[in-house]
Amino acid sequence: MALQIIDRRLAGKNKSVGNRERFVRRYKEQIADAVRRAVSQRGIRDMEQAESITIPRKDISEPVFHHGQGGIRDTVHPGNAEHVRGDRIERPQGGAGGRGSQASDSGEGEDDFTFTLTKEEFMQLFFEDLALPHLLRTHIGENPQWKSRRAGYSQDGIPNNLAVLRTMRGALGRRIALGKPAHRELLALQAELDALLAQDDGTSEAVAELQRRIDALTARIGKIPYLDPIDLRFRARTPVPVPSSQAVMFCVMDVSGSMDEARKELAKRFFILLYLFLTRHYETIDIVFIRHHTQAAEVSEEQFFHSTESGGTVVSSALVLLDQIIRARYPQGDWNIYVAQASDGDNFTNDSGVCRNLLVDKILPLVRYFAYVQVAEEEQNLWDEYSQLAPLYSHFAMRKVSAPGDIYPVFRDLFKKEGVAA
Repeated sequence: MALQIIDRRLAGKNKSVGNRERFVRRYKEQIADAVRRAVSQRGIRDMEQAESITIPRKDISEPVFHHGQGGIRDTVHPGNAEHVRGDRIERPQGGAGGRGSQASDSGEGEDDFTFTLTKEEFMQLFFEDLALPHLLRTHIGENPQWKSRRAGYSQDGIPNNLAVLRTMRGALGRRIALGKPAHRELLALQAELDALLAQDDGTSEAVAELQRRIDALTARIGKIPYLDPIDLRFRARTPVPVPSSQAVMFCVMDVSGSMDEARKELAKRFFILLYLFLTRHYETIDIVFIRHHTQAAEVSEEQFFHSTESGGTVVSSALVLLDQIIRARYPQGDWNIYVAQASDGDNFTNDSGVCRNLLVDKILPLVRYFAYVQVAEEEQNLWDEYSQLAPLYSHFAMRKVSAPGDIYPVFRDLFKKEGVAA
């Protein structure tokens, strides 16, 4: 007996969903490479959009059977008026043909295959081999979200919530409970009446009395309502607190005179990439922007990226403000706290040690992850002080970024899954 398998999974309006999924699975490596190439060509602000990617044709080539050169073949040409059977036709003179519209001078060419990824597919491939270190969901304590949940049945409600089966079951039980004694008495009276009718002609007073009692019981049973308001049951729902997860992302950046626009742009790309990554893990995300030179201030996003400052750098001022904001507005038990700090490494010599102590004593015990990105190659005193913390704290990481092309590799290195090579 042949086995026939019928796939009844819904494919929506797009009937080629199955073929699309098979294609993505089969050429996942090539598509992932194309996604990484596309990242370098698009703005970070457009990261969450669909993308048309191009895969070289050689990467999706399939084994095929074709006729080789030589051999004896019989060919039928419909409507042939030039040759008859037995004529010898000379072999055409020519070399290897070109492949595709992009043929070169040597006759070799190749077409590229263009494939459009949806927004969800692009982001899935983009973040596939990344994982957020120490990803712990902290539940909201003071401001929980509420969700309606089934809570049994009630006697009051709106018609839309009427539980028909529960109502009919209750009505049947009520009718049985009210009518059972009367039915039992009615059967006894009917048996007694039958016995009297077997002894006389049915004209005696006793027969008439039994008949009246039977009629009264029958009328009483008939008055039991089929459905009574007391039988109605409605599905009850009650709001219950649902634990949810939320995170706050602190963007800390040096805006002193040594941080030019190019370095600020590098930091901006890293901040946006981290934000996109966090949105895939948390339902609610707050962003706090802290900029500093000799003094630190909490500012808007526009001021954070576009305002210019001059003068020196005191990094500890930003860390002090960061600690104050965390303790005042983002309790550790209610929020998942992530900090991304960007700087060119320049700092007053005596201040770098203060920064290290602030991280150890106040900030690192409160945060899930602290990432320091230096947008310059030269190692200065701040880098030296921070380097002492990296081996001691697994949730503290530091990397260098010197060009836009380094952003994604550094990000992958910081947030790679365990056991996955960067």
